[in-house]
Amino acid sequence: MEFVDPADKEQIFRCDLTWLTSRWTCIFAAGCHGIVAGRPDDGCCTHGAFFSDRADEQRVRRAAGELPAETWQLHREGRRGIASIDDGNRRTRTVDGACIFLNRPGFSGGQGCALHAHALRTGQHPLETKPDVCWQLPVRRTFEHVTRPDDTEVLVVTIGEYDRRGWGSGGHDLHWWCTGSAEAHVAAEPLFRTYAAELTALMGAAAYAELARLGRQRLASALSTRPVAPHPADLS
Repeated sequence: MEFVDPADKEQIFRCDLTWLTSRWTCIFAAGCHGIVAGRPDDGCCTHGAFFSDRADEQRVRRAAGELPAETWQLHREGRRGIASIDDGNRRTRTVDGACIFLNRPGFSGGQGCALHAHALRTGQHPLETKPDVCWQLPVRRTFEHVTRPDDTEVLVVTIGEYDRRGWGSGGHDLHWWCTGSAEAHVAAEPLFRTYAAELTALMGAAAYAELARLGRQRLASALSTRPVAPHPADLS
């Protein structure tokens, strides 16, 4: 579904409603297979996270500075630095084969992302503490400048599913499975509702409101005499 951004007439949103009305949810530590075969406890944290820009890294650094040793298993190691450089790009460090912010099973402070848990404990949303790529997944946002037949140029912003193909050549190294697996399509609410905060941050409040309206409309159609095709993983 495409619609003009209510806040910017020169911007078009192209949204995959099949994906955004699906029942996908993160099942980390509840059956997640991970993205590297044989390392299910890592979830999608095995390779660390590339920072999108300096502001992204600075936000994560501020959050890391608030983490006590009681809730961050690799606190001591983190004090030596949280970032590394990979092919010229900055990312979170990996320690013992996974992200430095990943608390391993058995840690008294709780398993999972220390930054995510910190946000929940302090009344923040995880998008305020985690790297951009982490809180956005598995929603994928891409940009394309398009010149129309009347020579009007618009920016088309696509909001869709981050499946294995979305990683490009790097996807060959990932055991990416969750977005297309019925095991993870078990949420009580559709994705456009459970990811309202993330989608609002990616699109803006006005555009998200229009997306939510279209999502509700699609769900209503699915219950009427005008059925719509569900996400393939919702069928099981």
